[in-house]
Amino acid sequence: MQLNLYNPNFGSMKRLVFLLMSLLCVGSIAAQNALNDKADNIVGVYTSKQNNDKFKVKIVKLTNGTYRGQVIWLEHDKDARGNKILDTKNPDHSLRSTPADRIILFTGLKYNAKKHRWDDAKIYDPQRGIRANMSAEFTADGKLRVKGSLLGISESVYWLKVEN
Repeated sequence: MQLNLYNPNFGSMKRLVFLLMSLLCVGSIAAQNALNDKADNIVGVYTSKQNNDKFKVKIVKLTNGTYRGQVIWLEHDKDARGNKILDTKNPDHSLRSTPADRIILFTGLKYNAKKHRWDDAKIYDPQRGIRANMSAEFTADGKLRVKGSLLGISESVYWLKVEN
């Protein structure tokens, strides 16, 4: 069956809904492309949740033109005794005394103009104590999709920008 918008059996209301939906799709793709077209669009403060941990990350541009992301807030940053939670799973033993609300998640992230995304960095997962290949791009709804890949297994977390 072919869709013919000019068919008299295809009601005017259906035609209007179809056209509006088409415009919304084109608009969201254009918005996504606009966010992914400028390298510095990634700079800002984001909020997200991974498992049951709510957190905020600040992404800044470094003087060498790359980007760094650092945790700046955790909903639960203290243990049951009231002590700051530390980065105890970090494979770098010298960083295990870093407070969890100060962990650097990635550094050296680069904008890839050909792919309209950010990549070529490693992201650190403090919940597991591992580093994975990282890429990031904005989705059609304006969230930053942060993807970590290790040994062919990938996981994505979506971050919502709350400050520029």
